[in-house]
Amino acid sequence: MPRPKKCRRVEYFPENTYFIPHEKRNCEVVEIILKVEELEAMRLKDIEGLNQEACAEKMQVSRQTFQNIIASARKKVALALIEGKAIKISGGNYSLKECKFDCQSCGNIYEVNFDTDKSTCPSCGSHKVVCVKKHKFCRQSCIYVD
Repeated sequence: MPRPKKCRRVEYFPENTYFIPHEKRNCEVVEIILKVEELEAMRLKDIEGLNQEACAEKMQVSRQTFQNIIASARKKVALALIEGKAIKISGGNYSLKECKFDCQSCGNIYEVNFDTDKSTCPSCGSHKVVCVKKHKFCRQSCIYVD
């Protein structure tokens, strides 16, 4: 039986989650799914300019796992650019450091660090809370993270 995947720490969520070649319609294009943690790996390495060890530490994975994640991400982006495919950012196995929560009971929106109790609304005490950023992404696992 394979070992369960460990959640990767993610600090950034994009505003735009779908990219399509300029002169193609949605129905004409094949899409590639770029996982949230793959985007985070590219952000840390290629935009922040961190070395592989620092990136792996920030994402709370081994250096080899980080290398596998970024290699997969770069291959997907290269294929999309060269073959004219759309990129959809969605899914993955990730956790957040901080998030805005929306209470489904009273509508209160509040921000918490994941080191604190995130399962209870500070306004009404309800346990029906959803991370606003995560809510719009389809995820495979890791409901509320440590």
